[in-house]
Amino acid sequence: MAAMAQPALPPVRVALIESLSGPFANTGEAVFRNLVWATERVNARGGVKLPGGARKLVIERYDNKGQNEEALAALRSAIDDGVNIIAQGNSSAIAAALIDAIDKHNERQPGKRVLFLNYSAVDPSLTNEKCSYWHFRFDAHADMRMAALMEQFKEDQALKSVYLIGQDYSFGQAVLREARKQIGLQRPDVQIVGDELHAVGRVKDFIPYAVKIKTSGAQAVLTGNWGNDLTLLIKAAKEVGYEGKFYTFYGNALGVPATLGDAGVGKVIAVADWFPNEPGAASEAFYRSFRERFPKPQDDYVHMRMQLMIEALAQSIEKAGAIDTVAVAAQLERAAVTFYGHQGAMRGADHQFQQPLQVAVMGKQGAPGVKFDVEGSGYGFRVIKTIPAARAEQPHSCKMVRP
Repeated sequence: MAAMAQPALPPVRVALIESLSGPFANTGEAVFRNLVWATERVNARGGVKLPGGARKLVIERYDNKGQNEEALAALRSAIDDGVNIIAQGNSSAIAAALIDAIDKHNERQPGKRVLFLNYSAVDPSLTNEKCSYWHFRFDAHADMRMAALMEQFKEDQALKSVYLIGQDYSFGQAVLREARKQIGLQRPDVQIVGDELHAVGRVKDFIPYAVKIKTSGAQAVLTGNWGNDLTLLIKAAKEVGYEGKFYTFYGNALGVPATLGDAGVGKVIAVADWFPNEPGAASEAFYRSFRERFPKPQDDYVHMRMQLMIEALAQSIEKAGAIDTVAVAAQLERAAVTFYGHQGAMRGADHQFQQPLQVAVMGKQGAPGVKFDVEGSGYGFRVIKTIPAARAEQPHSCKMVRP
């Protein structure tokens, strides 16, 4: 009689609590693709290896609709469903609410503790005064990104005036606060001719803002805007004939290059942990493998940090030897990963991931340094600066409370 097949062990479940409907749904879906691709890679090599047998990694979707209350309801649902690893990133306000709720839950129910993996919420306070033992950030925070962007900004000697604009919540406020500080320190000769915040995800027509920007005479715009708020701002600027530069955190995707076309060449600068046109065979192989998995141009949105995050999670569970949040957190604190030539390591003191950062400028596909375009637009980003992890690192004010 043939031996009976062993039943598959239950998977390691990760709850993605993200905007999967509403104005920022495209950003949530983009994250979902990245995380699914990362888990597929782990599962293809046998899954997460544990003493009792290997487990697969799965991503489960919970829609927060871009709202704090919905995110907290999704967190409760995920916990009720037995999920103890949460992933979120596309809003620092939501991330802050989740950190607070998870801290309280973990204190009340030490037998059902939950971990929070953050891939994009970059308000600096989340790994400073609001740091939590249960929260791990895999993206460079806003001040780290601003410092990288400033390495290019300060060299732009022709630049004499800038307009600051951002989303009116913790992250957008943090970006403009740091922008004012860094411009004052590094380019005091540059005049700030506009400085304003707007509601998040509610502005349908950015023409009035674009008119103000153009009228101000600003030679450049500096913004942390993301998602639809960035695409619509860029579109409005083009419509009113604004010809200045854009120093951005996220200008390299989600419709921005296609919207600007030739008008953006040499004028849109972005900062990221990685760009598809990073020189080298390893980076090219990484990008090509993503495009093979997601060949549609509109799905062309890949982030190295999200891959590193899932690799770090798999590594930490294996080293912990169990799906126990306290043991996994202890390993995540010291996680160090190398993937397609990229390295990153978690700083245990504040749970801020340390990795190199890159600054890139928009160019036409086929131009030197622009082998790959973005979203089938015919435009891509040429890497002009790489900031090593040691230089991108910044001090912190976290007073970590450990269990």
